[in-house]
Amino acid sequence: MSSIIYKKFNNEIVSMIGRKVVVETSEGKNYEGDLVGVDGSLNVILDNVSGVGENVYKVVLNRDFLKEIRLVEKPFDLKALAERLNRVFPGLVRIREDIRSIIVMDKIKVTEQGVEGSGLAVERVKSVYDEFVRESKK
Repeated sequence: MSSIIYKKFNNEIVSMIGRKVVVETSEGKNYEGDLVGVDGSLNVILDNVSGVGENVYKVVLNRDFLKEIRLVEKPFDLKALAERLNRVFPGLVRIREDIRSIIVMDKIKVTEQGVEGSGLAVERVKSVYDEFVRESKK
């Protein structure tokens, strides 16, 4: 059971990479920036850092000083998009949380960045994806 929990925790942390976060240290300092790296020990690297002072663009924070990491932007809802795609392609859609992707018909890959693949169904998947992204931004 603990290996399942550990894997789920790691997937959640990895899903935050590339996102805007606020990291609070045990000393009460807050660092806001893009999370660009996390290692197995929970040491983190932030890029495009603000709120620290002048001329600081990247920060590496040691896990011993971390209090919390807060995601400050809404994550892309893979599950909702997969449900919508499943209405168009029943039984041919599966979510791969480990790579933050949706696989349609075992040949079309859908991620937050867009749609990859070939074949006649790609255009239909792209139109569902584009509509979902438009609605999500409202």
